[in-house]
Amino acid sequence: MTTANYAEFIASRRFTDIQSGFDVAEDQLNPTLKPHQKYLVRWALRKGRAAIFADTGLGKTRTMAEWARLVSDYTFGGRVLFLSPLAVAPQTVIEAGMVGVDLQYARHDTGATFIITNYEMVSKFDMSKFEAVVLDESSILKNFDGSTRREITEAASRVPYRLSCTATPSPNDYMELGTQSEFLGVMPRAEMLAMFFTHDSTETSKWILKGHGRAKFWEWMATWAAVIRSPADLGLDGAEYQLPKLHIHYHELPMPGPLAMTLTERRAAKRESMPARLAFAAEIANSTAEPALVWCHLNDESAQLAELIPDAVEVTGSDKMDAKESALMAFSAGATRVLVSKSSICGFGMNWQHCNTIVFAGLSDSFEQFYQAVRRCYRFGQTREVHVHCILGSTERAVVDNLKRKERQHDELSAELSRYMAEHVYSNVVNTFREYTEHTSPVKIEVPQFLLENAA
Repeated sequence: MTTANYAEFIASRRFTDIQSGFDVAEDQLNPTLKPHQKYLVRWALRKGRAAIFADTGLGKTRTMAEWARLVSDYTFGGRVLFLSPLAVAPQTVIEAGMVGVDLQYARHDTGATFIITNYEMVSKFDMSKFEAVVLDESSILKNFDGSTRREITEAASRVPYRLSCTATPSPNDYMELGTQSEFLGVMPRAEMLAMFFTHDSTETSKWILKGHGRAKFWEWMATWAAVIRSPADLGLDGAEYQLPKLHIHYHELPMPGPLAMTLTERRAAKRESMPARLAFAAEIANSTAEPALVWCHLNDESAQLAELIPDAVEVTGSDKMDAKESALMAFSAGATRVLVSKSSICGFGMNWQHCNTIVFAGLSDSFEQFYQAVRRCYRFGQTREVHVHCILGSTERAVVDNLKRKERQHDELSAELSRYMAEHVYSNVVNTFREYTEHTSPVKIEVPQFLLENAA
C-alpha cells in the first residue's frame, strides 16, 4: 500500500449523506399557512430529514401536517405516521384538518394515509409500510427508557422522510440533541459526542463542547435543525406574535433548617414543606373563579391538592389512557375549571390559552419541564397577562437559583443557534451532512514499513 493509496483509504472512510428531499413551489402550499410556516415547510421538504424547533404557538402542528401532505403527494399517496404525547393527538387531528389533512387517530394500523398515535403505541405499527414519520413534541423522547428510544429510532431508520418537531430542545442537554440527530439519521449520538465534545470526568453524564468546536457544532446543527422563536428570526414580520406580559411570583414559605443542597437533602426538604406548599397552592386556585392549572411532583401532592380544591380534576400516571384524554380535553373545553397533574404527564403539547393562572405547588431542577408547563398557557394566542406562582420552602431556594441559571444558558444558546440557523436556511442548504475537521500534523506521518511489505 503506497502513501497515496493509504490517504485514499482514509478518505473513503468518511461518511457522505446524499440529498434526501425535494422542492415544491410556493403555490403548491396551503394558502392559509403563515409566511414563516411556508418557509419552514419548504425548507424541511428540501432536507427530507429535518427538525423544526419552533416556539409554542408558532403553528408547528399546521407546519408538520402540510409537510406530511406534500410528502404523500410526492410519493404518490405514500403513508405518514405521526407520533405524539398522550392527549395531544385529538387536538392535532383538528388542526391538521384546517390545512386539509385527514388525520386519523388510531392505536393500531388502520391502513389510512395519515395516522397519528401515541408514542407508547409505536410497537403496534410496522414503519416499513410508511413513507414518512413525524415526531410531535420530540423532546419527550429523552423521557423514555433506552429500549423505547432505540425501538423508535431503529424502526424509523427504514423510513425515507422524517420530521422531528418540538418547542424546546434543551441546548444545554447535548444528549437530547444527539437523540434528535440519531432519529433523523444525520449522525449517531455517540459520534456527535466524540466529534464535538469532551467528557467531564467529574460527572458521569456531563459533556463539554470543545473550545475550538463551539461554532462548528452550532453550524452543523443549523444544517438539519431550524430554531425559530419568532418569525422575526427568519427576517419576517413578527408583530403578530408579541406575547402579553408574563409574571412569575416566587412564594417562599419559612421552614426550619439550613439550605438543602444535596439530592437527599432536597427530597427531605420537599417532604417537610409539602403541607404548607399544598395549602398555599390550593388557596391561590380557590381564590379565583377563572381556570387554573396546578402542577405538582409527587403522587401524594396530586391527591391532596384534588381534595383541597373542590372543583379540581386530577390526572395521574396510573389513570387509564382514555380517562387521561377525557380529563385533559374537558379542561381544554372549559368544562373543568382546575386541572391538577404532573408536568411529566401532560406538560407537553396542549394548547390552554384560555387559562392565565399557573400554580407550581413545588419546583424541580428541570428547566425544560418548567418551561413546557408554563408554555401550555403562555403561548402565542394568549391574550391576557399570565401569572405563574412558584411555591417552595425557604430551605429549597437552591432549586430556584439552578432554574434561573439554566434559563439564562437556554436563552443564550437558543439565540446562538437561531443566528446560525437563519444563515443556513437563507442559503438554502439542502443536504444534511456530517462534517469532519481536517487535522494537519506538524510531524510527517509515514506508512509503517511492515504495512508496505504486507501489501506488496
